[in-house]
Amino acid sequence: MLLLGFASGLPLALSAGSLQAWLTVSGVDIRTIGLFALAGLPYTFKFIWAPLLDRFEPPLAGRRRGWLAISQLALGAACLLMAQLDPAADIELMGVTALAIAFLSASQDVVFDAYRSDLLGERERGAGAAVSVLGYRLAMLVSGGLALILADQWLGWPATYRLMGGLIAAFALVSLFAPPVPSAEGPRAPALRELLGFAAMLAAGLAVWFGLRALPWGALEADRFGRLLVLSVSLLASFAAAIRVARLAGFASFTEPWDHFFSRDRAIALLLLIVLYKLGDAFAGSLSTAFLIRGAGFTQTEVGAVNKVFGLIATLLGALAGGAWLARASLYRALMGFGLLQAVSNLGYWGLAVLPPHPALMAAAVGFENLCGGMGTAAFVALLMALTDRRFSAAQFALLSALAAIGRVYVGPTAGVMVEAIGWPAFFLFSTAAALPGLLLLALLKPTITRLQTENPP
Repeated sequence: MLLLGFASGLPLALSAGSLQAWLTVSGVDIRTIGLFALAGLPYTFKFIWAPLLDRFEPPLAGRRRGWLAISQLALGAACLLMAQLDPAADIELMGVTALAIAFLSASQDVVFDAYRSDLLGERERGAGAAVSVLGYRLAMLVSGGLALILADQWLGWPATYRLMGGLIAAFALVSLFAPPVPSAEGPRAPALRELLGFAAMLAAGLAVWFGLRALPWGALEADRFGRLLVLSVSLLASFAAAIRVARLAGFASFTEPWDHFFSRDRAIALLLLIVLYKLGDAFAGSLSTAFLIRGAGFTQTEVGAVNKVFGLIATLLGALAGGAWLARASLYRALMGFGLLQAVSNLGYWGLAVLPPHPALMAAAVGFENLCGGMGTAAFVALLMALTDRRFSAAQFALLSALAAIGRVYVGPTAGVMVEAIGWPAFFLFSTAAALPGLLLLALLKPTITRLQTENPP
């Protein structure tokens, strides 16, 4: 889990922060650099092709280890291609390559999440989540911070990308020699029907999306919340059309995972829990850097040293502590205990908002909030693993994790408006209260959560 978590986190910065640094020092204009943020779209929509990674099985090493090795080798090749390009002359090709790196990286994430869910037993899920998060975060430091230092001081960006590509490709050996998991069970729809169903689903969703975006929405799109509403309606309509066409076309790999999920007891309430559980944490973290600089009055150096470095260390320690606790305690007790700690930890930011600035206070507040957030993340990932069925673990985990991101998407625009209206102290008190609906729903779902631990053994 540590090594594969590292492999999963390594490509993330190579299509985002590190690539942005390369383009910046190469003199690319800021508008073009901003457009490169669109390369991250595959991470948002990875659930669309995740069912295909459940349905099709490579001939070597099975559908989990095989797809892991394929994605890692392809990522290595894409990084080597990126290293041959010049930002001044090949900017369009660099954009396409960045999109390919993000697509392959998102695909690796899908398969790794599924492999982890298939492999780990009920008592191993918390520890497995914690150790894989540790590997993921360490890899982000390597391909993010360390890559910048290597490129600036010794290697330059092309050689740095070649080094990172070779490192990612080497992890294919780890994937091939990792413990095996059982192959897919039961009958599967014909491959041609599945591929045609996927193409029809994709075409229907895109047609509805572009059709709705072409409509004259007028004054509604002039307002920030109006634009968010239009985008939300367009996305929901596109997804509804895509799902309907997928069902009509017989794309069983997409429809069966959700049919199976909704057949379980209290499925809607479980989906709502996924959205709400880390909502308070998302509110507190959405503007944390802006608050520490503008609201609390700390310098950028103080914020960088404490919020980024110390906060990351606290998150990793929290994830490991959460995994160790989950190995001995029930999933429900861990979710409730860590959820309460997440809510209480937001009060540390409230304290910073009402007290004079002091680096020790910032370190205490940031450290405690990240420690509790790390523990909550370990329990939350264990919950997602418990909710997936081995037959559809790639599709279900990708869909559930995408659903978990909904809160973060809507929190950002709302948080800025709230701070302007009620101020920082009241905002952080609200972020604490925002965690309570999820905890109340969790308490109501205690019997269901308890049954999950024996429902889906490895």
